[in-house]
Amino acid sequence: MLKTLIKHESTPGILLILTTIFALALQNSELSSYYTGFLHTHVEIRFGDFQIAKPFLLWVNDGLMAIFFFLIGLEVKREVMEGHLSSLSQVALPSIAAIGGMAIPALVFVLFNYGDEFAINGWAVPTATDIAFALGILSLLGKRVPASLKIFLMALAIIDDLGAIIIIALFYTNELSTLSITIAAMALVVLFMINRLKISTKAPYIIIGIILWVSVLKSGVHATLAGVALAFFIPLKSKDEKGETFSMSKQMEHDLHYWVVLLILPLFAFVNAGVDLRGISVDEITGSVPLGIMLGLFIGKQVGVFGFSYLAIKMKMASLPKDSTYMQLYGVAVLTGIGFTMSLFVDTLAYNDTDLFNYADKLAILLGSLFSGILGYSVLKLATKKKKRYDK
Repeated sequence: MLKTLIKHESTPGILLILTTIFALALQNSELSSYYTGFLHTHVEIRFGDFQIAKPFLLWVNDGLMAIFFFLIGLEVKREVMEGHLSSLSQVALPSIAAIGGMAIPALVFVLFNYGDEFAINGWAVPTATDIAFALGILSLLGKRVPASLKIFLMALAIIDDLGAIIIIALFYTNELSTLSITIAAMALVVLFMINRLKISTKAPYIIIGIILWVSVLKSGVHATLAGVALAFFIPLKSKDEKGETFSMSKQMEHDLHYWVVLLILPLFAFVNAGVDLRGISVDEITGSVPLGIMLGLFIGKQVGVFGFSYLAIKMKMASLPKDSTYMQLYGVAVLTGIGFTMSLFVDTLAYNDTDLFNYADKLAILLGSLFSGILGYSVLKLATKKKKRYDK
């Protein structure tokens, strides 16, 4: 029973909802000081003069999220090499939809915040999609939603994540440390060499990967990018001592999947979603940054994804997912407005996790994601009912 529950597609999304509610309840109760104290608990690792000292919140955001991005990297590599992104016909629609789903929300945000040098840093916050949440809600409809739409959403979210990685690397990088960048570059060279030498044991990749993460952490580039870089060097096909072919990449992806969706992402949500609602006024939630985020997710995402998809299909650059309707495609487009964990993550980078907006920016992410989830589910449920009547 427990094993079936853990493996159910909707479990990660439900777990994220529960941890978010728990964080909100703690932050808005008499226990808020304990919650805040837990987030800022000092954790330190020291080897002689070398040390990494951070509050628990940053260990989650910089450390555990690197594992999440490592898993994304493994998924991207697999899908590009032999999966749903391995041919032009398969990648066309989700790629075009993902571009629209990043460009239009960013444009919506910029329209609200143009001219404010600090506020404009958050332009990328509404461009993200939380794949666990979106797929979790889609799975609640079961077989009423064609498998082609699930594949479309998964491929779109993977491309979306790849876009987020590029955005983080280009726009959310601090002043660089030459020494740390050099060490990181050397680690990448070593990873390339052991990959070309077809070394089939995990230990060398893990050890060099840790060195890469530490050097990137100290370099000024966001540490999560080390996870993506490491993933690209994990062999897709290897041979064990008996000469039998196996995939180290798929093994690691399988081993990490449940740890990420059942522990790392819920923990990330718990430490980042604790919004203090008691101090937020109507004026603050209707400020340019919160409105840009909320409308970017709820309006920008669905307009960008569905609009670009519709144009691509009509211009015969791509085709409608098999056995689906335009209404179902629109429902999935609305679901991409669930930014949640990814949007919260980009928000912490854009505004250096400051409370200048008194949590209104984070509340906007939660509200935009909530509205997108409710409307997306409702549209898909209505679309499946209409399709059943039509089929009869």
